[in-house]
Amino acid sequence: QVQLVESGGGLVQAGGSLRLSCAASGRTFSTYAMGWFRQPPGKAREFVAAIDWNGWITSYADSVKGRFTISRDNARNTVYLQMNSLKPEDTAVYFCAADPTGRSVTVVSGPSQFDYWGQGTQVTVSS
Repeated sequence: QVQLVESGGGLVQAGGSLRLSCAASGRTFSTYAMGWFRQPPGKAREFVAAIDWNGWITSYADSVKGRFTISRDNARNTVYLQMNSLKPEDTAVYFCAADPTGRSVTVVSGPSQFDYWGQGTQVTVSS
């Protein structure tokens, strides 16, 4: 069983920055592929970013490329999402997700690629 706990959400003005963190349980975290998804109000959950087990391969949704950066620290069992130049349309609940099988993140098929999920953290960007 993998437990994920997100933190770092909050209210920020457009153009500002936030860094989300996701702390994971499990002795084999360094083998997991990890992802961030978000769910805007009234909409479906959507892919944001993903990172492979050693941090060499990352992928991003087009809507966040150049503004968001995903990274991980395997010594701390933590994955991060640095969000810069935030826009009101980035407002959503952000979820951390884990794939213990370490499947490729070059192209993420969707939420079903990940087996474990955190409870989410709210990010609100005001205009």
